Amino acid sequence: MHTKINVLIKIGNIELPDFPLLLAPMEDVSDPPFRALCKEQGADLVYTEFISSEGLIRDAAKSRKKLDIYEKERPVGIQIFGANLDSMIKTVEIVEQSKPDIIDINFGCPVKKVVSKGAGAGILKDIDLMVKLTDAMVKQTNLPITVKTRLGWDVDSIKIVEVAERLQDVGCKAISIHGRTRAQMYKGEADWRFIAEVKNNQRMHIPVFGNGDVNTPERAMEMRDEYGLDGAMIGRASIGNPWFFKQVKHFFKTGEHLPEITIAERVAMAKRHLQMEIDWKENEIVGVMETRRHYSNYFRGIPHFKEYRLKMVTSDSAQAVYDVFDEVLQKFA
Repeated sequence: MHTKINVLIKIGNIELPDFPLLLAPMEDVSDPPFRALCKEQGADLVYTEFISSEGLIRDAAKSRKKLDIYEKERPVGIQIFGANLDSMIKTVEIVEQSKPDIIDINFGCPVKKVVSKGAGAGILKDIDLMVKLTDAMVKQTNLPITVKTRLGWDVDSIKIVEVAERLQDVGCKAISIHGRTRAQMYKGEADWRFIAEVKNNQRMHIPVFGNGDVNTPERAMEMRDEYGLDGAMIGRASIGNPWFFKQVKHFFKTGEHLPEITIAERVAMAKRHLQMEIDWKENEIVGVMETRRHYSNYFRGIPHFKEYRLKMVTSDSAQAVYDVFDEVLQKFA
């Protein structure tokens, strides 16, 4: 058991509360509307979806759009990935124009199309390059550089204590570690013991955040009290559930769970999310499609909900989706 004294967590000049909750960068999930909702519900620091350095350099519209930031979501980190030193350095200048608070490097994405280019978790096979890239980016900007990574490529190559130390030595200002190897993808359980080893290394003085399987307030508390980490990065538990941050903070404060989110609250949040998505995309159909992946979670646990979910994810017009929301209110609230 770690007895933690209340302490401000600092990333460069950015001050965060004791044991901050971070919204993980998730592709096609952590866009500006969703980040804003999570921020409102208690997230202390939010990260963009990961953005391809090559895409930014080629001025790809999709990559550029991901650089959008709302003032109300600060502090916010823009996360980029790539394995080419020149490209990553050039990217810094482009990213700086969006005025993020932090630039985060993704050394953890396990997806094949990213890994096959040596980026994301692919770089775990080349720790020297990982350190070199981080070093070059630190030298390129005054913004704090942070890193998100995994324990290692596979169970036989876990050197995360040494890796974290080397990243810190070249100026990385915080590290978030997902407690799985690349070989595990998202299977099995996240092993937080290795993350605790990083935190307990006497040489480490930057914040060490844990990621992976923080899916209940109890688990967040365990990460804080049993493993002694500096904060929790929340990923999948927040999808369609921006309240998760508020639930964790309430549990920390009182030791009790917040009352169940009502159907009316779920509908209201889903409606707002959809409208914000349409406004951001400036395109109704795209906004409707972007929000679909959240509906299963917004309405998780409601019995006999299948037909309504089906309608939500197959309707192309916002009005049709709003009509389904109203039906849900009438039927279940």
